[in-house]
Amino acid sequence: MPRVASLPGTAVAAAGATVPTWLRRAVPDAQSFAAHSLEDIALAAGAAIGSLDAVVCRQDRWAGAWRQRLALAAAALSVKQAGRVEDEAALRDAVLLTKPGDDVGPAGRMFLAWRRLVTRPSEDLLTRKDLGAVLEEFGHAPDDDALGNLTGELRGLAAGGIVDMVVGAFMAAERQAFGRAVGAWFADAMVAQRLRWTHAVPLLGAEVNAAGLARPRRSGTGIAASVDDESARAKNLLAAQARAALRAIDLSAELGRRADRLLAVAPKLRAKAADTVVDKLLSDDAIVASEKIAGMSDRGLRRLFDRLVELGAVRELSGRPTFRIYGL
Repeated sequence: MPRVASLPGTAVAAAGATVPTWLRRAVPDAQSFAAHSLEDIALAAGAAIGSLDAVVCRQDRWAGAWRQRLALAAAALSVKQAGRVEDEAALRDAVLLTKPGDDVGPAGRMFLAWRRLVTRPSEDLLTRKDLGAVLEEFGHAPDDDALGNLTGELRGLAAGGIVDMVVGAFMAAERQAFGRAVGAWFADAMVAQRLRWTHAVPLLGAEVNAAGLARPRRSGTGIAASVDDESARAKNLLAAQARAALRAIDLSAELGRRADRLLAVAPKLRAKAADTVVDKLLSDDAIVASEKIAGMSDRGLRRLFDRLVELGAVRELSGRPTFRIYGL
């Protein structure tokens, strides 16, 4: 793959994509967003999402692993917000080391909710069926009337302006007491649909500051205070979205380099079904060493992973001598 030259004032994020240095400077952090105008933050957020769109539209072979890695980060934050102690490693274990059909636990179900966001076609995410399933995974069980009303509300938001859409997603979740993680899931799904991405990319779900939004005040100076609070909420969310987009682009660059290494060594692999294993490594966040793959024994799979680690093409992610997990 040809090396991409860095132009003055830009930083190379991945092959074929650059993030302008001015954009990294323009995106406010969690402490400084209040000092920026809504218009400036909206401009930075639009530019960041535009840069991310270029990455998404490349449809890289390893995009599945990239989206799932982002889903894992979002799930870890959701679990932390819920007052639980499971980290990314524990979430991987809950899903990968559990037999199909067994209960993965509350934290594991939250992870499944974020995996649903990135594995289901984006056009299906806000259907009544998928919304009902994802709310159950987040620990909620709305009745049929509430679910129907929510579906209609989100469809209405999806038809409006993008700022109102993103803010409205959090407010819809807030009114139903679903929590901030659910609001982030709604917002990420609607952004994917608006941009016509085939699959969503977790953004706000992995952004700590977006989760810290406060409920707007309804006291003090009345309407004026309410307007100020709504503006602060919009600025906070847009700044969080911009930061998350840049982090996603940076992760795409990192995983892209690892994927290039894996693809470079793939022709050297002589094991049966090695191509299938490579495809799974590019499509998934991680693979357990005991996974059943047609044409390959457990011993053969372990030897293949050992060879890939030796070649620097994959990493062992669990740090354990047994029940090992591998990924880019």
